[in-house]
Amino acid sequence: MGTLSKVLCLVLLCCAIAAAEGTLKYKDPKQPLGARIRDLMNRMTLQEKIGQMVQIERSVATPEVMKKYFIGSVLSGGGSVPSEKATPETWVNMVNEIQKASLSTRLGIPMIYGIDAVHGHNNVYGATIFPHNVGLGVTRDPNLLKRIGAATALEVRATGIPYAFAPCIAVCRDPRWGRCYESYSEDYRIVRQMTEIIPGLQGDLPTKRKGVPFVGGKTKVAACAKHFVGDGGTVRGIDENNTVIDSKGLFGIHMPGYYNAVNKGVATIMVSYSAWNGLRMHANKELVTGFLKNKLKFRGFVISDWQGIDRITTPPHLNYSYSVYAGISAGIDMIMVPYNYTEFIDEINSQIQKKLIPISRIDDAVKRILRVKFTMGLFEEPLADLSFANQLGSKEHRELAREAVRKSLVLLKNGKTGAKPLLPLPKKTGKILVAGTHADNLGYQCGGWTITWQGLNGNDHTVGTTILAAVKNTVAPTTQVVYNQNPDANFVKSGKFDYAIVVVGEPPYAEMFGDTTNLTISAPGPSTIGNVCGSVKCVVVVVSGRPVVIEPYVSTIDALVAAWLPGTEGQGVADALFGDYGFTGKLARTWFKSVKQLPMNVGDPHYDPLYPFGFGLTTKPYKM
Repeated sequence: MGTLSKVLCLVLLCCAIAAAEGTLKYKDPKQPLGARIRDLMNRMTLQEKIGQMVQIERSVATPEVMKKYFIGSVLSGGGSVPSEKATPETWVNMVNEIQKASLSTRLGIPMIYGIDAVHGHNNVYGATIFPHNVGLGVTRDPNLLKRIGAATALEVRATGIPYAFAPCIAVCRDPRWGRCYESYSEDYRIVRQMTEIIPGLQGDLPTKRKGVPFVGGKTKVAACAKHFVGDGGTVRGIDENNTVIDSKGLFGIHMPGYYNAVNKGVATIMVSYSAWNGLRMHANKELVTGFLKNKLKFRGFVISDWQGIDRITTPPHLNYSYSVYAGISAGIDMIMVPYNYTEFIDEINSQIQKKLIPISRIDDAVKRILRVKFTMGLFEEPLADLSFANQLGSKEHRELAREAVRKSLVLLKNGKTGAKPLLPLPKKTGKILVAGTHADNLGYQCGGWTITWQGLNGNDHTVGTTILAAVKNTVAPTTQVVYNQNPDANFVKSGKFDYAIVVVGEPPYAEMFGDTTNLTISAPGPSTIGNVCGSVKCVVVVVSGRPVVIEPYVSTIDALVAAWLPGTEGQGVADALFGDYGFTGKLARTWFKSVKQLPMNVGDPHYDPLYPFGFGLTTKPYKM
């Protein structure tokens, strides 16, 4: 055969391959969404379908595993990173390596990588850490939330990740719950307003087709409303426990946020570990399938929480066969396994063979997962690049976080009875004292879900501005700032300070590790307040994930500020303390007098708070 003939044969072969490729409807973005889903599902084996339903942790997501089991999704658990202080490039390379394995499978279905980005891209070194939701609810500013969502999406994309497990739309009804800071408010109306973070993360829904997931391209991420449903209503605020409430209460308090989330095109919804009147939500077919999928017409996919089906039983994993059956039958589409994937795959195969789980249930799950993947353009652009790397911790995003901090502060007291207000503080004065465990601690300021699952202590784990640094940045150059974390009374008395700023609060925690019955300021906070405020005019700034016991100290304090968990941009606290901006925040949670009153929420018959829901003093900005 001559050279020309060989070339011609090669060209014809290439054309034949291209033509064959062209018949693959699912790879053609011009085809209607439904046609693409149907075409791909018709080509899929049962094992390929099951693989789509499996989400595994990145630490076990080797290329071999991805290919052999056709894994549909991978996640980073809290604090699970490719390396300490990893750069965007390291993240992108890791995600792409996993993705290339998925693309090399027979059908080349891309995996979707998910991560908890619950107050900014919080696992990643150098990311902008926004205030936790408990502070954002105070702002009552949906536009701010939308802008935070858009900034978070860009920072998540900077690391090559297209899916964020946010927002948490729990309605926390008891501050003893360790996840209360993940809730915007005890009032469902504020939670509903704050769902505007969803179009920030995903983009604005172009159509008004109810329940259809939407993700607007490479600058956006798939969002996840969580935890469905009633996670904030458990007895005594015990994490993952039982929410004892009638239907009217569940649908009137805990469900409304999901109406907004679904209407705004949220791509995914995560099921709650908690139970409703004794039935685990991961096993609640009536609510997951009957209500969410059938009544609300949610068309995205439902995902379990971490080992969520295991925890259907007590103790977890007691009867895994039952857990798989109950979870899949309830209507969960993707299982966050996250480690023992072969056990899950073997079990679901066995139950399909025994006709315990019908193929129609598998097809429903896979259709929903593929719908999200197609909608977000994952088939067209499965691999990430570094085009958004400069978005991580950008100046613009830090300024946005600083604005959020200012707006989330609540001024609870400003001057003792009959005395003139202490705030705003003068920038130009002789000598000031800054004290307290939380004044110079970025880890404490950010709280849980920061760099690690439980959060950290200290200033060297990520990049940001502590409240002490912010104070030093703000005062006049001639003002002397003395920092003493826990001064004794004599030090304060002999110091000739014009005023003091005391920053105290809670240590970081996440989930059940934050469950508490006493809600106290951590030691030596109370003694610091006593030593300082007994001798000099003081403003106390409380850095906490919820209201804490403060009543015993209020009479000795001149001014009191709730700063919640402000994140990396401590400058926002100084902005308000020194009057560059006024205080505007109003409590989105009731501040109790004593833990004996709990649970106590606005509208309750026994409502007798220290500071009521909606309370917040204001100040006018002034320039020196």
